[in-house]
Amino acid sequence: MVNQTERISENYNTQNQTALVTESDFNLVFQQNYSVILNYAQYLLGDRDVALDVTQEAFIRFYNNKPAHDNVVGWLKKVAANLSYNYMREKKVRYNKDSEIYLQMQETIIVVEEKVIDNIEILKVRALLKKMKPRDRMCLLLKYSGYKYEEIAEILNINKNAVGTVIARALKSFKKIYDKEW
Repeated sequence: MVNQTERISENYNTQNQTALVTESDFNLVFQQNYSVILNYAQYLLGDRDVALDVTQEAFIRFYNNKPAHDNVVGWLKKVAANLSYNYMREKKVRYNKDSEIYLQMQETIIVVEEKVIDNIEILKVRALLKKMKPRDRMCLLLKYSGYKYEEIAEILNINKNAVGTVIARALKSFKKIYDKEW
């Protein structure tokens, strides 16, 4: 009985250096080696679905370009290993790029979200300040803009010793309006 690899080797045309794989030879190699190559690819990749794709591609390459030597199983394993490593490299690069993009998007979303929240809070505070007495509103705005008590007293034309009391009352008024509105 003729060995499978001997039959396939007989079809190799040394003149053109191209492989001629008959359909029957291919089917024989496929049936005898499919599970071996699939298990090998799955071992390398850890993912059966990807291993199925790699195994299919290895056999397609065998069909299109049979190896020049008789070790068909070794050749198929080498092709499957190379395809597996290529997949893992591509996946790693894609994962790294996806991770970078995801992190950038998260940072952008957080920044935008914070700005939106800040803008909403600013609008709320402005609306509340509009409902306050002009002197109380101005007192709070000056205090939280960094003015000193002396400067606030001068601008509002009030006694320097009364500024603390006016600020305390203005804060109380703001809190009362805030609690009522929100």
